[in-house]
Amino acid sequence: MPEFESVTFPGVNGTTLAGTLDVPDGNALGWAVFCHGFALGKNSAAASRISKALAERGIGVLRYDAAGLGRSTGSWEDGSFTTKVADLHNAMDFLRSSGRPPSLLIGHSLGGAAALAAAPGEDSLAALVTIGAPFRPSHVAHLFEDELETIAARGEADVELGGRTLTIRHNLVEDLHSHDLRGCIESLDLPLLVMHSPTDETVGIENASEIFNAARHPRSFVSLEGAGHLMPDREQTSRAAEIIAAWAGLYLRQARESGS
Repeated sequence: MPEFESVTFPGVNGTTLAGTLDVPDGNALGWAVFCHGFALGKNSAAASRISKALAERGIGVLRYDAAGLGRSTGSWEDGSFTTKVADLHNAMDFLRSSGRPPSLLIGHSLGGAAALAAAPGEDSLAALVTIGAPFRPSHVAHLFEDELETIAARGEADVELGGRTLTIRHNLVEDLHSHDLRGCIESLDLPLLVMHSPTDETVGIENASEIFNAARHPRSFVSLEGAGHLMPDREQTSRAAEIIAAWAGLYLRQARESGS
């Protein structure tokens, strides 16, 4: 049976990020990093279940909490899309430093957008997967659109997200709007798998179309029929993991055989 390890590694702005390594039995086919959504965490349904299921299929996965979430230090309110991308690089650096160079990058929701932004230039990667990802990071602002005027006037506002109260600051909103992923996607030199539910009411299916159309081949799309954006259904996370393992397996084996 796969095991897990609790790990920590340095994040931006002096933070310490807490993560979980889902470790497969025997030699891993490859190592992946899973980047969670806007305010979710490493133990969200999508992150934890997909990571564990991939470990059962021979792919090790590092999932971690953003600053201020779980046991990670720092303040979530100080974060931004820029820091999310920077900490994704830090997570990949941590895996490399432990002798497990990441060959697969997986991002869910805003984590998928961060994965698209971080992937160019990461030479050890062999494949990239997005799940319910927005084409524009600014899309996440619709989650607190009723408070945008307050944020602009006062500099911040408290918002209920995912069952917790979080403070959204003006610099986060500005940072979300400052990123355009089209160039990152067009420059990707990696196989890309875009996974999205056609009934996703949080991040519409048109986002998957925009990502897919901007990317080069080899690119693939899988429709996650019946899945909600947060993927609370265990059957859906199991299906997603099976598809990711089958699709990525070829590229991970090629990367292992080439020694990259």
